Amino acid sequence: MISVGKDGELAPIRRKRRSWNRDDKRRIVDESREEGASIAEVTRRHALNANQLFTWRREFNLDPAARKTITPILPVTIAPDTAAEGSTSGSRGQMEIVLSEGDRILVWADVETAALSRVLKALSRR
Repeated sequence: MISVGKDGELAPIRRKRRSWNRDDKRRIVDESREEGASIAEVTRRHALNANQLFTWRREFNLDPAARKTITPILPVTIAPDTAAEGSTSGSRGQMEIVLSEGDRILVWADVETAALSRVLKALSRR
């Protein structure tokens, strides 16, 4: 849109940036979650961009697509070195990971972090 200034010059109309308080955001997000609600209708009714509403839905963690799978934190114990005394091949530079099902993973000091991460992620999906 264009307006005519006092000097007769054409100038674009500047829109004011609206700010929404948390209660208003929550109310609009709740409205978008109602049975049969249409995102397009809700955003049109409140003069919002759909992207803004989806951002608010993520902010309130109500958008199932935005929920991330949370990997449970597993207990860790540090066990004493069980290598035979006098053995030179002991467990120096290695780590043993014991999973809850009893599976064991031996990891040596030279393992690549990225490779170990992939293995652990794959195991956590079982």
